[in-house]
Amino acid sequence: MPYLYRDIRQKKDIETNKSRYVNVVYPDIVYGDDDSYIITTDGDRLDLLANQFYRDPNLWWVINNANPDATRGDSIVCKRGIQLRVPSSNSIPGLLRRFEKINNFR
Repeated sequence: MPYLYRDIRQKKDIETNKSRYVNVVYPDIVYGDDDSYIITTDGDRLDLLANQFYRDPNLWWVINNANPDATRGDSIVCKRGIQLRVPSSNSIPGLLRRFEKINNFR
Protein backbone atom coordinates (compact mmCIF):
# COMPACT_ATOMS: atom_id res chain seq x y z
CA MET A 1 0.00 0.00 0.00
CA PRO A 2 1.50 3.40 -0.94
CA TYR A 3 2.11 6.07 1.63
CA LEU A 4 3.04 9.63 0.92
CA TYR A 5 6.45 9.70 2.56
CA ARG A 6 7.46 6.08 2.19
CA ASP A 7 7.10 6.17 -1.58
CA ILE A 8 8.81 9.44 -2.37
CA ARG A 9 11.27 8.44 -5.00
CA GLN A 10 14.30 9.95 -6.58
CA LYS A 11 15.32 9.74 -10.19
CA LYS A 12 18.92 10.01 -11.24
CA ASP A 13 19.85 12.09 -14.28
CA ILE A 14 22.19 9.95 -16.38
CA GLU A 15 24.15 12.92 -17.80
CA THR A 16 24.72 14.86 -14.58
CA ASN A 17 24.49 11.92 -12.15
CA LYS A 18 22.34 14.13 -9.88
CA SER A 19 19.19 12.92 -8.15
CA ARG A 20 15.88 14.72 -8.09
CA TYR A 21 12.65 13.99 -6.25
CA VAL A 22 9.60 12.82 -8.18
CA ASN A 23 6.30 14.57 -7.42
CA VAL A 24 3.40 12.51 -6.11
CA VAL A 25 0.10 12.98 -7.97
CA TYR A 26 -3.23 12.32 -6.23
CA PRO A 27 -6.39 11.05 -7.95
CA ASP A 28 -9.58 13.12 -8.07
CA ILE A 29 -12.00 12.37 -5.26
CA VAL A 30 -15.55 11.92 -6.56
CA TYR A 31 -18.68 12.46 -4.49
CA GLY A 32 -20.32 9.37 -3.03
CA ASP A 33 -23.78 8.89 -1.56
CA ASP A 34 -22.25 7.40 1.57
CA ASP A 35 -19.74 10.20 2.24
CA SER A 36 -19.79 11.70 5.74
CA TYR A 37 -19.76 15.37 6.69
CA ILE A 38 -18.20 16.71 9.86
CA ILE A 39 -17.66 20.10 11.48
CA THR A 40 -14.09 20.52 12.68
CA THR A 41 -13.23 21.32 16.27
CA ASP A 42 -10.09 22.56 18.00
CA GLY A 43 -7.17 20.21 17.50
CA ASP A 44 -8.51 18.49 14.37
CA ARG A 45 -5.86 17.55 11.84
CA LEU A 46 -6.23 15.74 8.55
CA ASP A 47 -4.03 12.85 9.64
CA LEU A 48 -5.99 12.38 12.87
CA LEU A 49 -9.28 12.45 10.98
CA ALA A 50 -7.95 9.92 8.46
CA ASN A 51 -6.92 7.68 11.33
CA GLN A 52 -10.38 8.04 12.90
CA PHE A 53 -12.30 7.30 9.69
CA TYR A 54 -9.92 5.00 7.79
CA ARG A 55 -7.63 3.69 10.56
CA ASP A 56 -4.69 5.01 8.54
CA PRO A 57 -3.24 8.51 9.15
CA ASN A 58 -1.35 8.31 5.84
CA LEU A 59 -4.66 8.72 4.00
CA TRP A 60 -4.92 12.38 5.09
CA TRP A 61 -4.67 13.34 1.41
CA VAL A 62 -8.08 11.75 0.71
CA ILE A 63 -9.86 14.20 3.02
CA ASN A 64 -7.63 17.06 1.88
CA ASN A 65 -8.35 16.50 -1.82
CA ALA A 66 -12.07 16.01 -1.16
CA ASN A 67 -12.20 19.54 0.32
CA PRO A 68 -10.06 21.82 -1.85
CA ASP A 69 -11.91 24.97 -0.81
CA ALA A 70 -11.88 24.18 2.92
CA THR A 71 -8.34 22.93 3.53
CA ARG A 72 -4.96 24.53 3.07
CA GLY A 73 -2.32 23.06 0.83
CA ASP A 74 0.50 23.83 3.25
CA SER A 75 -0.91 22.41 6.50
CA ILE A 76 -2.70 19.35 7.86
CA VAL A 77 -4.23 21.45 10.67
CA CYS A 78 -7.92 22.24 10.21
CA LYS A 79 -9.57 25.49 11.18
CA ARG A 80 -12.30 25.13 13.78
CA GLY A 81 -15.90 25.22 12.53
CA ILE A 82 -15.22 24.16 8.93
CA GLN A 83 -17.45 21.55 7.28
CA LEU A 84 -15.42 18.75 5.71
CA ARG A 85 -16.57 15.96 3.45
CA VAL A 86 -15.05 12.63 4.43
CA PRO A 87 -15.26 10.14 1.56
CA SER A 88 -16.57 6.73 2.49
CA SER A 89 -14.06 4.09 3.53
CA ASN A 90 -15.60 1.95 0.76
CA SER A 91 -13.96 4.26 -1.79
CA ILE A 92 -10.43 3.82 -0.40
CA PRO A 93 -9.40 0.63 -2.27
CA GLY A 94 -10.31 2.19 -5.62
CA LEU A 95 -8.55 5.45 -4.74
CA LEU A 96 -5.40 3.57 -3.79
CA ARG A 97 -5.45 1.62 -7.06
CA ARG A 98 -5.78 4.88 -9.01
CA PHE A 99 -3.02 6.46 -6.88
CA GLU A 100 -0.69 3.56 -7.65
CA LYS A 101 -1.52 3.65 -11.37
CA ILE A 102 -1.04 7.44 -11.67
CA ASN A 103 2.31 7.29 -9.87
CA ASN A 104 3.53 4.02 -11.41
CA PHE A 105 3.87 2.26 -8.06
CA ARG A 106 4.23 -1.48 -8.20
